Amino acid sequence: MSCKVEKTENANEVKLEITVEAEKFENAIKKVYFKNAKYFNIPGFRKGKAPQAIVEKYYGKEIFYEDAFNEIAGEEYENAIEESKVEVVGKPEVDIVTMEKGQDLVFTAVVATKPEVELGKYKGIEIEKIEYNVEESDIENNLKQMQEKNSRVISVETPVENGNIAVIDFEGFVEGKAFEGGKAENYSLEIGSGSFIPGFEDQVIGMKIDEEKDINVKFPDEYFSKDLAGKDATFKVKVHEIKKKELPELDDEFAKDVSEFDTLKELKDSIKERLEKENEQKTKYEKEDTVIKAVTENMKVDIPAGMIEVEIDNMVKDMEQRMSYQGLKLEQYLKMLNKTEEEFRKEYEPQAIDAIKSRLALEAIVKAEKIEATDADVKEKLEEMAKNYGKTAEELEKNDNIKEYLKQGIQNEKAINFLIENAKEVAKKNK
Repeated sequence: MSCKVEKTENANEVKLEITVEAEKFENAIKKVYFKNAKYFNIPGFRKGKAPQAIVEKYYGKEIFYEDAFNEIAGEEYENAIEESKVEVVGKPEVDIVTMEKGQDLVFTAVVATKPEVELGKYKGIEIEKIEYNVEESDIENNLKQMQEKNSRVISVETPVENGNIAVIDFEGFVEGKAFEGGKAENYSLEIGSGSFIPGFEDQVIGMKIDEEKDINVKFPDEYFSKDLAGKDATFKVKVHEIKKKELPELDDEFAKDVSEFDTLKELKDSIKERLEKENEQKTKYEKEDTVIKAVTENMKVDIPAGMIEVEIDNMVKDMEQRMSYQGLKLEQYLKMLNKTEEEFRKEYEPQAIDAIKSRLALEAIVKAEKIEATDADVKEKLEEMAKNYGKTAEELEKNDNIKEYLKQGIQNEKAINFLIENAKEVAKKNK
């Protein structure tokens, strides 16, 4: 295989002309023939037993060309990329120049290349001081959530109040006719949850056990069912049971029951410590986001369209994987949103461009500041990864791709820390 590289008229784009030896192409044709021989039914031969030359004569000598090209083009393309040291960032546009038995296979691949970055100001970036304090109300809210989680539900004889759970039968009517999905029996409705049509829960308040009542509401104009949207409805409601949550007392016994602490004070101190750590992480992420955003705004770069498409591909694949955990497919999700795949991908474009710019900016800073990942850095990360995946560091160390991935991550982390250390923290401006 040989490869010639030439620039195209477009910035950050090259054309590779790849030549594959005739013998290698011939071997690919033979391989494809043996793979597909069983499918050919030619008069005078048992099915799948016709020689290659007969199959080519019967169907035409080009019968195996396309599959033979597909058999070897991918590998030869990768070899050409490696040989030419071109940093490809998009999918290739392939065009066949010569594909003839007995001759060298020649094809071209036009590819987008990693763009050059012209860094602007990246040292001494001003960032507004970020400060988050843990208030007593934050601790109280956490305790309240713990109370809710450890509450018990008891039946009561008093009328329905906000926050109660009412066990009801209901049936809905529009213009005097019952509608589909508007009926249920022994339904547990938490009053104040906002899970029913606006106004419904408010009218249940005050009802007593075994009381029946007509509740009049109006479906929202944007209601998902077009048959009901914006229409007045009447629900016939009967209350069977009324329940309320009984919260545990906030005392030392509560602390013992819900945590490893013996006193409420110790539990509160623990909550405060956790919230302070969360605030530290939040502050760190916001500072990082601010300096990286400033660097990308100050730099100059021409991002190829192909690079953006690949980034969007990765984002959509990630989204598809997350949806699969919920038993959803992309087609179903798009149908729910009433969007085409093209519209869906377009929405990801700004996010993809930001991600690419951030990555390129950090790479440029790593290069400009000669930031390195030492062997000790990589070893430490390998040991962390090994612990998480139940492997040994020695096993992971044999994988060059893992080591390169960790090395880049370390360099980027050091580049971000460099930006933070060299930033100027200023007082927050009044808006």
